[in-house]
Amino acid sequence: MVPNLSKLEEINILASGASWAWPEALRHIFRPRGINLLVADNTSEFVNIIERRRIHTTIVDTDPEESNALTTIKVIRMHYPLLPCILLSSAMDQTMLSQALELDVFSVIDKPVKMGILLEQLNRLFKKRYNSDIFAE
Repeated sequence: MVPNLSKLEEINILASGASWAWPEALRHIFRPRGINLLVADNTSEFVNIIERRRIHTTIVDTDPEESNALTTIKVIRMHYPLLPCILLSSAMDQTMLSQALELDVFSVIDKPVKMGILLEQLNRLFKKRYNSDIFAE
């Protein structure tokens, strides 16, 4: 059965931190919808936040110089196997895509992220997983 998000339930999305304007761009699309954005800078912060708050999805960003995004998703999967994850990458290759599929990542989005594509994927995810149209335009 698909859980339904009530209008009264707090909706939280957990995303990777960034040294650029990424968190602010997300807040710009989440705030008008009443969605809380939580930000984590590393794998332990992701797990700590997930343990303390109800998270509806994660957006994990890969950086070409770091390979910890898939490790973060692996750790999330060990503790919270059903939590939807979206992966962002500017250096997607067949190996990374295969690993993302093995980890049941909901969507892989190319960087630089086009917000229209991100909204489309979030809309698909929330309709499928939570029977919610909160991201419908």
